Amino acid sequence: MPYEWVIAPKAPETSGAFPRSGEEDPLGRLHLWPYRSLPRRGFAAFIGVTCLLLALPLIGLLGSPVLWALLPFLVAVVTGMWLALNRSYGDGEILEELTLWPDRVTLDRHGPRGRRQSWQANPHWVRVTLHRSGGPVPHYLTLGGGPREVEIGAFLGEEERLALWPELERAFSRAR
Repeated sequence: MPYEWVIAPKAPETSGAFPRSGEEDPLGRLHLWPYRSLPRRGFAAFIGVTCLLLALPLIGLLGSPVLWALLPFLVAVVTGMWLALNRSYGDGEILEELTLWPDRVTLDRHGPRGRRQSWQANPHWVRVTLHRSGGPVPHYLTLGGGPREVEIGAFLGEEERLALWPELERAFSRAR
């Protein structure tokens, strides 16, 4: 799954008043990231195999002026493919971090090209909602309870959002 509990959610101590969130470790921390079907190693292999397959038909053209006419177009194809896949990797560098304390929950999204978004609320008032329909995707997962309702795991697949939903419910019920 493209998410993991770095610190598994646990029930807070029942020793009276909760310490402030800056004075203790979080109850739980969840990291979410997009699934990469083509890892960097596969990216390099794909470009290498593409160059090899494009070079095979050129063997018969060695020493011919036609080779020099075709070569710029083939280099442009490989360069364009490399640039497009590299841009895709850059756009996919997203990390969402949900941190849960007894008195506060934060959701920080570190997006592509240094873009950051942050949301926080009191976990007592946070509700985890699974919108089965009506959202931009099936089984749209949101957190509400702060100044606005935010989506969590927008890049996750439908099955992954369905698996994450009960885990978030349990984590917030333990924090209350």
